[in-house]
Amino acid sequence: MSAMSKVYDVLILGGGPAGYTAAMYAARAGLSTAVIERLNVGGQMALTDQIDNYPGMPEGIDGFTLGQAMKEGADRAGAESIFAEITAVELQGEIKTVHTDEGSFTAGALILATGTHHSHLGIEDEELLTGRGVHYCATCDAMFYRNKTVVVVGGGNSAVAAARVLSRLSKKVILVHRRDSLRAGKAEQASVPETVELRMNSRVTKLIHEGKLQAVMIADVNSGAEERIDCDGLFVSIGQSPNTQLFAGQLHLDEKGYLPVGEDTHTEIPGVFAAGDLRSKPLRQVITAAADGATAAHEAELYLSQSK
Repeated sequence: MSAMSKVYDVLILGGGPAGYTAAMYAARAGLSTAVIERLNVGGQMALTDQIDNYPGMPEGIDGFTLGQAMKEGADRAGAESIFAEITAVELQGEIKTVHTDEGSFTAGALILATGTHHSHLGIEDEELLTGRGVHYCATCDAMFYRNKTVVVVGGGNSAVAAARVLSRLSKKVILVHRRDSLRAGKAEQASVPETVELRMNSRVTKLIHEGKLQAVMIADVNSGAEERIDCDGLFVSIGQSPNTQLFAGQLHLDEKGYLPVGEDTHTEIPGVFAAGDLRSKPLRQVITAAADGATAAHEAELYLSQSK
């Protein structure tokens, strides 16, 4: 059967906690359901070494394991998974179409759950050095910096978690943050090992390299004074940006690129719903993404029943 020959009830774009929760709820409701995911089951959650605030997990759980468990729940309910790169979407009309590098897929309803991606510093040679000393996931790449010196940029929960992961392997970890205090929660701040060196009121201004990172220049945000820090690796943990480029021109995006969609997950196009971190919201956590997925599946079920 070719991709275009089957019309699903629901197609879900993205295999993170929002996507696979939506898939489980939709499939359990008797809807033919498929998740289209490019790479990692679990999305950004899969890159997290320890999740300590998900209900029912008193000892915590790593994001990869939780992501796999969510997929297994959706599989058991009857949802399919399609691993493909989405290239374009057609949101208008009774039947929606998703074009991918593995073919085109159609459905009566779409749930957009494409999540976010790591923000970049935006300085010269950052892209050139990605994978050659510049990284965005400590859980993924800490192993390459055993007994070496690394710099972490950021002051939120993700930056603190990165510093914690790296401190288990690296000889020296330096955390650089542009403000005078960390933004991470109190529990996260308390978890920072004493061996981590803090450089507050500072930002990275330049990458020094010869094909591979050798050092970074940091500048004091108040005085402008610069300092060279010799290091083997740089881990950037300064937040996320939404994966909504595919929807630009079809759906309204806010000034940061998020979908300004309410708690009912309805977009302005009938039959198209948005769930998880790509939605404008005050809190982005695994549990809020999962809640969005359940709501979106319920709303999609109602939409499809009313459109028949």
